[in-house]
Amino acid sequence: MDFLSNTLYLPVIIATTLVVLVLYVCIHKQQPRTKTKKHHPIAGTMLNQLINFHRLHDYMTDLATKYKTYRLITPFRNEVYTSDPANVEYILKTNFENYIKGTYNHEILKDLMVDGIFTVDGDKWREQRKVPSYEFSTKVLRDFSSVIFRKNAVKLASILFESANSNQSVDINELFMKATLESILKIAFGTDLESMCGSSEDVVRFSNAFDDASALTLKRYVDITWKIKRFLNVGSEAKLKENVKVVDEFVYKLIHTKTQQMHKGSQDKFSLKKEDILSRFVQINKTDSKYLRDIILNFIIAGKDSTSTAMTWFIYMLCKHPEIQDKVAKEIRKETNTIHDVTNVEEFANSVSEEALEKMQYLHAALTETLRLFPVLPVDAKICFADDVLPDGYDVKKGDMVAYQSYAMGRMTFIWGDDAHDFKPERWLDQYGYFQPQSPFKFTAFQAGQRICLGREFAYRQMKIFASILLGCFVFKLSEESKTAKYKTMLNLHIDGGLNIHVFNRLG
Repeated sequence: MDFLSNTLYLPVIIATTLVVLVLYVCIHKQQPRTKTKKHHPIAGTMLNQLINFHRLHDYMTDLATKYKTYRLITPFRNEVYTSDPANVEYILKTNFENYIKGTYNHEILKDLMVDGIFTVDGDKWREQRKVPSYEFSTKVLRDFSSVIFRKNAVKLASILFESANSNQSVDINELFMKATLESILKIAFGTDLESMCGSSEDVVRFSNAFDDASALTLKRYVDITWKIKRFLNVGSEAKLKENVKVVDEFVYKLIHTKTQQMHKGSQDKFSLKKEDILSRFVQINKTDSKYLRDIILNFIIAGKDSTSTAMTWFIYMLCKHPEIQDKVAKEIRKETNTIHDVTNVEEFANSVSEEALEKMQYLHAALTETLRLFPVLPVDAKICFADDVLPDGYDVKKGDMVAYQSYAMGRMTFIWGDDAHDFKPERWLDQYGYFQPQSPFKFTAFQAGQRICLGREFAYRQMKIFASILLGCFVFKLSEESKTAKYKTMLNLHIDGGLNIHVFNRLG
C-alpha cells in the first residue's frame, strides 16, 4: 500500500491518530455529563483499519463478534458499525430519512461514481430510481432478458466445452465478467458488446480500470491523507485519476454510440420501442452527457459487477463442496428432464424454461447461501442527519457515519446459529424442500427498505440461468484444489486474482 510504504505518511497518520484520541478524551471529559446519553463501545481507530486494510472485512467481522455494534474513532467523526438486524431495520426502514448518503460519502465516491444512484439522496435518487423501477417490473424486460441470458450462457458454455476437451484451465471470473457485461449492455442499452465497445481489449481495460478505481476509492475511507495526495496528484490518488479516465472514456463511448444509433434510427426491434433503459434516460435528458454517464456507470456496476462477482464466488464454493455441486447438478438435470450426456448446449439451454427454473429450489438456496457469506457489497455506510437513538438504546450523533456490515452479518452466530461459517444451502429450505426467505434486515445482500435493490429478481434470474446451463453441462474443479480464495479490498467483494478452474464434461 503506497501510504504505508511511504515513510513520510505513516508518522503523520500515527501522530494524527494519537492527537485525535487525546482531544477526544479531553473534550469528552469537559462536556457536561448527561445521564441519558450513552454511546456504543469504542473498538479501535481509523489507524487499525489502515493496518488491516488487506483483510478489512475480516478485521471488522472480528470486532462484530465482540460487539454487535461498535465505534471506531476518526479525526473528523465517529464511525458506528452494526451487525444488529434491529438496528439495520431502523436505519433502512423505520427512520430511513435520517440516514442518508450525505456529503461525506458523496465526496469520497464522487470521482468514480459522481451523481449516480448509489451516491445521491433526495430528488436525484428518486428520479434515477423511477425509470428503472418501471423497467424491472415489466414482463417485456423479463422475457427479453431471459433470452439474452440464455444466449450468453450458451456462448460461455461453448468456451468451456473447448476447455474441457483440451484439458486447459480457464479463469472463470474473467469469463463471467465479459458474459454479464454483454448481457447488461444488450438489456439496458439495447445494443451488442461489439458494436458498442469495440475490441474485447477495451472491455478488459475498462473492467480492470474500474476494479482498481474501486479499490483506491475505498482506501479513502481509511486514509486521512487522501485529499493531500489528490491535490498533489501523487500516490494512490494519481492512480485513481488515471483509472477514472479509462472508465470515463469507455462510458462516454457508450453514450456517443447509443445517441448516434437513436438519431439514425438504426436500433433493433427492442430499442425501437424505446424500452431499453438508456433510451428512456436519453429521452428525459438528451443533452447532458455527464448525467447519462453517472446513470450508465451505475447500471454497469449493478448489472455486470454484482452478478459476475456472485457467480465467481458461487463456483468457488461449489468446488470446495463437491457434494453440494453434485446435488445442485442433479436437481438441474431432474427439472430439465435431462438423463443423457449433454452434447448440444443450445438444445440443453432450451430445456431451461421458466417453469424449470422455478422448480430449482436447491439451486436458489445455494446461490443465496453464497451471497450470505460473500455479499457483493460487504459494508454500506450512511450519515446520521440528526441526533438519534438506535433500537439497542445507544445514541448516535448528527454527522456520525453509521454502517451496516453485510459481510460480518453473514458470519454472526447470534443471527445464523453455530454453523454460521459453514456453506449450508439447506438453511434456506423448509421441511418440504421449498426456499424460505429470511428478513432482508438479517440477509442484507440486496439492501432493504426504500433502497432495496430494484434488480434483485433480475439478478437471481441471470444467476440461475447461467448456473443451470453450466452445471447441467460441466463439473468444476479448482486448478489448485487446496487454494483458499481471498477477496480484494474494494467497494465490491471481488475475488482477488481471478479463479482458475478445470472443467470436465458432466456425464448423464
